[in-house]
Amino acid sequence: MKCEPGWEPHGGNCYYFSTTKSSWTDSRRSCTDLGSDLVKIDSREEQMFLLERLRVLMKDDEDMFWIGLTDLKEEGKWFWVDGSPQDKSLTFWKDGEPDNASKDGADSADCARMGRKIEAQGLKSWFDISCNFPHKSICEKTAGLSSCVCV
Repeated sequence: MKCEPGWEPHGGNCYYFSTTKSSWTDSRRSCTDLGSDLVKIDSREEQMFLLERLRVLMKDDEDMFWIGLTDLKEEGKWFWVDGSPQDKSLTFWKDGEPDNASKDGADSADCARMGRKIEAQGLKSWFDISCNFPHKSICEKTAGLSSCVCV
């Protein structure tokens, strides 16, 4: 398996940690422009990998990263960008989240982000916020096959 330069491999996938802050929708568009989408977290191991990387990349407590989880279609029903529902047995919401509270005056908080150095000691590091709030993002795509001509 192989990832392009600037992408990090893990578990058969490649991850790109974008440090450009933008809305959830613009972040998703940037990921699709790179042939990927916002990250869908499928396992405890993947969550652990992402948190380890974020601990290095985060500059302060509010320096968070968009993930591909939203309840834009129906309030309270969270879906991943691939259309699959959030698995209730595999959730990493911070206690009290999602709370549908936003910081930018929006009526609701429909997109998920992860991070926060202080509270990211455990695996529960997901928070909801308005989709318009500017954050960094994590893109994910399947790793390509290595095209090695080995002799």
